[in-house]
Amino acid sequence: MNPRILVLTLSTFAFGSTAFIFAGVLETMAGDLGVTTAVAGQLQTSYVLISALLGPVMAWMLGRADRKLLLVAALVVGALANLACALAPNFHVLLVLRSVVGLAAAIAGPAASVAAAALVPPERRGSAVAMVMGGMTMAFVIGIPLGSFVGAHFGWRSTFVLAAVLTGIAFVGVAALMPSVRPSPPAPGSRIAFSPLLPLYAATFLSFAANMTVNLFIAPVVRVGAGVTGAEVGLFQMVIGLGSIAGLYLGGRAGDRGEGKEWLMVCFLGQLVAMSLHLAATHHLTPPGLPSQLLVALAILTASTSLFSLMPVLSSRIIQTSQGAPIAMALNGSVNSMGQALGSAVGGFALATLGVPGIPLSAIFISVTGLALTALFIPRRASPEPVGPP
Repeated sequence: MNPRILVLTLSTFAFGSTAFIFAGVLETMAGDLGVTTAVAGQLQTSYVLISALLGPVMAWMLGRADRKLLLVAALVVGALANLACALAPNFHVLLVLRSVVGLAAAIAGPAASVAAAALVPPERRGSAVAMVMGGMTMAFVIGIPLGSFVGAHFGWRSTFVLAAVLTGIAFVGVAALMPSVRPSPPAPGSRIAFSPLLPLYAATFLSFAANMTVNLFIAPVVRVGAGVTGAEVGLFQMVIGLGSIAGLYLGGRAGDRGEGKEWLMVCFLGQLVAMSLHLAATHHLTPPGLPSQLLVALAILTASTSLFSLMPVLSSRIIQTSQGAPIAMALNGSVNSMGQALGSAVGGFALATLGVPGIPLSAIFISVTGLALTALFIPRRASPEPVGPP
């Protein structure tokens, strides 16, 4: 295993964990800060919204900068901001600090991907970038459940201390092992047509929106649906990680086979089934205890497997359609974050107005929209757009 790629994976693992580090103790944190759970959920909205809106801007402004310097700076800012979150006196200060962490993540994500592609031979770039993206998967398996465990035993502020520690470890690794990486200059006069990419971006947006509507509010969903609270919520969050591993494996193989529209529709159907299972659980359609817990676990597993099965195929279609234009993938990352922001906002609104069952109900509507859009507007095969002089 290339140690330089490994430390880049640590950076995405750190920021991936930071994004949802407090989800398992969201209700406790909301009570301590004197706000509702729905309002506390907007701490995630601010994080991903800043990442989505400022990510492309920062990538453009810092496009010629050394990737190592950018990544080191982002990790330092992330670590310090997370420590400040642990000491935040009120919700409003915490909201601002979460936006700062989101800005650091917006710089770190593209920098890590570009560095990974530059540090390996061309024939290994795909696997290197996939490994760096795998840091997010490991966040769901290890980092986020660990945050729930630590938060349940030591209080919600300790989750931000944990996030700072993970970011600090990534900083040490990057500073010690990663060489200087400067991106190649763009081809003069290059351009790309974005109209064929819009349905693909919409699919990314809606798939993440549906999942994050539930994932951010996993604590109340698991409490009502499975009767589980506290540190045990982390076990259900680990199921998200297991599903993401399975999904990346299935989606990667599907992408290698050139799967397209049909595979995407199956993934959206999987999301629809998962959200329907969540809705059934929150309405107590199974006996309490183990049956309800298994139903919620199955819903979580199905949702995460579907999402991460969809991601590699969508990425392959975007790369093929744009002929690998970096800006196309950068925008897909922003659309991903915007989908998460919508999901957290919709989930918060549904919780405040309809109660916990409204969360999966909202996700069902988003999944149906994604399925319909995929069926109507995404072609069966990609049609590469020329990238060259206008």
